Amino acid sequence: MSLLDKNKYFERNVSLLLVGALCVVSIGGLVQITPLFYLENTIEQVDGVRPYSPLELKGRDIYVREGCYVCHSQMIRPMRDEVERYGHYSLAAESMYDHPFQWGSKRTGPDLARVGGRYSDDWHIDHMADPRQVVPESVMPAYPFLIETKLDFNNVGQHLRANANVGVPYTDEMIELAKADLVAQTDPDSDGVDALLERYPGAQVRNFDGQPGISELDALISYLQVLGTMVDFSTYDAEANWR
Repeated sequence: MSLLDKNKYFERNVSLLLVGALCVVSIGGLVQITPLFYLENTIEQVDGVRPYSPLELKGRDIYVREGCYVCHSQMIRPMRDEVERYGHYSLAAESMYDHPFQWGSKRTGPDLARVGGRYSDDWHIDHMADPRQVVPESVMPAYPFLIETKLDFNNVGQHLRANANVGVPYTDEMIELAKADLVAQTDPDSDGVDALLERYPGAQVRNFDGQPGISELDALISYLQVLGTMVDFSTYDAEANWR
């Protein structure tokens, strides 16, 4: 029987074809899955990535609450056009403390994975008040109430604890001092700034919305300004991080 005849026999025998397909799929699955049992972590360790500060975490809550993820992804694909427009492609480690992650697949607006530091706080204030002021063709709704709404952070410690329960490395000290750290991040003259920066290296400390008190806009801008800033890509070596 020739090879062609054997192939015809195999294709015409439904039961044999089903068994063969299951064997191929099983082998392929084992090749992909088995190595994972021997890896301690599937996410590369990257210097600089830290848990969000309490203020940034509250800002992320507002980002999710207002549905920003519906129109803005936070995942730059490793394709030339994306890298040229948005910057270095996203690393899994940059989202390791996101619950849930904000990768997304739809972009009505630009990707925000590297938006931190790209615009000033004043730009964000104007953009949230009336997006058409800064981007005339924008279809984004306005959020003027954010600067007028006082931030409720009475339970921010419990929020950190909930994240710690799913693997984010918040310590008992971070949880206990969450409210103090949140206040300190909005006040450069606070006595708690040094301690805040020790717990959250590189955290940006200032009055983000330029208004008295702590508003929801303070929290949201602090979150947007940290996106993509934790990793120094000028020194990042992808190959070294996998060794």
